[in-house]
Amino acid sequence: MSIRRNRMNPPKFHRSQLKFYAFLIPMAIFMGLPIVFIFNHAFKPMDELFAFPPRFFVVHPTLDNFRNLLTTSRSSAIPVSRFAFNSIVVTLLVVIASVVLSSMAGFALSKMNFKGKHLIFEINNAALMFVPIAVTIPRYLTIDILGMTNTYWAHILPLLSMPIGLFLIKQFIDQIPDSLIEAAVIDGATEVNLYFTIILPLVRPALATAAILAFQAVWNNLESSSLFVTNESLRTLAFYMNTLASNTGIVAGQGMAAAATLIMFLPNLILFIILQSKVMNTMAHSGIK
Repeated sequence: MSIRRNRMNPPKFHRSQLKFYAFLIPMAIFMGLPIVFIFNHAFKPMDELFAFPPRFFVVHPTLDNFRNLLTTSRSSAIPVSRFAFNSIVVTLLVVIASVVLSSMAGFALSKMNFKGKHLIFEINNAALMFVPIAVTIPRYLTIDILGMTNTYWAHILPLLSMPIGLFLIKQFIDQIPDSLIEAAVIDGATEVNLYFTIILPLVRPALATAAILAFQAVWNNLESSSLFVTNESLRTLAFYMNTLASNTGIVAGQGMAAAATLIMFLPNLILFIILQSKVMNTMAHSGIK
């Protein structure tokens, strides 16, 4: 059996692995093309932005798009730093709160026995089918009834519930042996001790994945600033970048839109690069061997 396993997955490079590289390398290049395009598009001069046929790679890179974006932002009535501050505060609060709530709920649904837990988990799974636009009206009515319009809560509350994060964390916690939990309980550990000393350290990959998903959802969110907030000083950087480019005209705004897209995309890319090993570990449902 060990000989067969070594042939299928040799410890070092073997020519039998070339067939995998022949498939994976083109696939990786294809999947990376959108990222390459975003970087190239942001540095294109105006003539290349409207060139026909369209060019994928930039020929004469320039920083004019970023200069125009900075110049236009300086003339705004509200400084761009205010929008950035709103985005940072809302993102941090949502990421931390959603990860804590998802991990607590995942722990309860995975390792605790109580009536209706399977029904609750199925309801969470059913929520995965609903796209954000399908629940826009209920969200608006909820925010309005609670009197949270034009507050930071309008940004935070709709994004706290993250069904995909709960699903991933719960599935990851399922991999933790029940014997480990039982041994800790025999030693006198409470539910709080189990959560902080056993669950959280062992599910860090799942927590990192949930944090990335929450970050992407809130950092790029336009819904709350468009529907729930009318006070300009409470709107986020994503909304500001989106409207800044469109308000300057279709032609003049294309360069700034490309630069704004790159600026908003970079935090997502950097965060994923830092936590990519955790994400891959979660997707493989490795848990404890």
